[in-house]
Amino acid sequence: MDGGRRRRRRRRRRRSIRLRSVRRRRDRRIRRRLDLHIHSTASDGVNTPSEVVQLALAYGLDVIALTDHDTVGGVAEAQQAAAQQAAAQQAAAHAEDTLSLEVIAGVEINAEGSWGDLHFLGYYLDLESPLLLERLAHMRDARVDRAREMVSHLRSMGMRLDWEEVAAIARGDSIGRPHVARALCNRGYVRTMQEAFDRFIGRDGPAYVPRRRMTPSQAIETIFEAGGVPVLAHPVHSGGGATSRIPEFVTYGLRGLEVYYPHHSPEDVDFLLSLCQKHGLLATGGSDYHSPSAHAGVSLGTLDVPYACFEALRDAALSSS
Repeated sequence: MDGGRRRRRRRRRRRSIRLRSVRRRRDRRIRRRLDLHIHSTASDGVNTPSEVVQLALAYGLDVIALTDHDTVGGVAEAQQAAAQQAAAQQAAAHAEDTLSLEVIAGVEINAEGSWGDLHFLGYYLDLESPLLLERLAHMRDARVDRAREMVSHLRSMGMRLDWEEVAAIARGDSIGRPHVARALCNRGYVRTMQEAFDRFIGRDGPAYVPRRRMTPSQAIETIFEAGGVPVLAHPVHSGGGATSRIPEFVTYGLRGLEVYYPHHSPEDVDFLLSLCQKHGLLATGGSDYHSPSAHAGVSLGTLDVPYACFEALRDAALSSS
C-alpha cells in the first residue's frame, strides 16, 4: 500500500477518535463505565455483536471493546448497532448531548512461545490494515483445519458428529474448540462443555489437535502495524510465567497490561500496576465476557475498571496514529 493512502487512513482514524472523545466529555456528572475485553459469536461468545451492544447499554456501559479471538469480523456490526442506538436515542430525546456507547475496534490474538500460550489484545485497530487482514485470515484457515481434524478424530472414535453442525454452531469466522464441545453436548456425548474438554478435546484428550499460532513478536507487530495498541491479556493467568517476559515483549512494542480482570486478586492487581509503572505501560481491564454463564458471577458491567484506563488507552491510540 502507498504511503499517502496509509497516511490518509490514519488521519481519518485520529479524527474519529477525537470526535468520539469530545462527545463523551460533554457531561462529566455521569460516572463512566467500561469493559475492554468482550467476545461475541464472531469467535466463541454466545451473543451476536449487536446483542453485545444491547447488553452493554442495558448494563449502563459507556465504552466497550469487542475483542474476538483472531478475528475482527464482528466489529463493524457492533459499531453500526451502537451508532443506530445513539441516533434513535438522540431523535427520541431531541438532544445533541445524548451519550452514546463507544465500541472500540479490538481483537484478541492467540500467540504461543516455547513457554506456553499467550493472548494479546489489540485496540483501536485499522480494520483495513493489509497485514492484520492477511494474518487473521491465515489464523482463521488454521482454526478451520484444526476443528475439522478434531471432528475427524471424534468420528473415528465412533461419534456421529458432522463438520457442518460444528460450523453452524460457530456462526462466525473464528471456529474453535468451544464449538466442537457444544456439538458434543448437543449430540448427548457429554453433559457439559467442560466434560467435552476433560474427556476428549482438552490438551491431554484423545481428539486434541495442537493449534498453529503467531509468535508473541508477530502478534504485537500485527497490532502495531494496524495502528493499534498492543496489550498483554490476563498476564497472571498466562502460560509459562508471562510476567517475567514482559521486558522482552516491550522490545517488540507492547504498550500495556490487562490489570483489571475477574480472576486477578487484589495482590495481582497491585503487582501488575507496579509492573506497568516499572516498564512504562498502560493498564487496561475487562470481563473477558463470553456468555452469562461462562464465568460465575462475571458479566458485562460487573468489573470495576477505572475510567482513566480508557483515557490512557485513547491517548496511546492517538499518539500511534
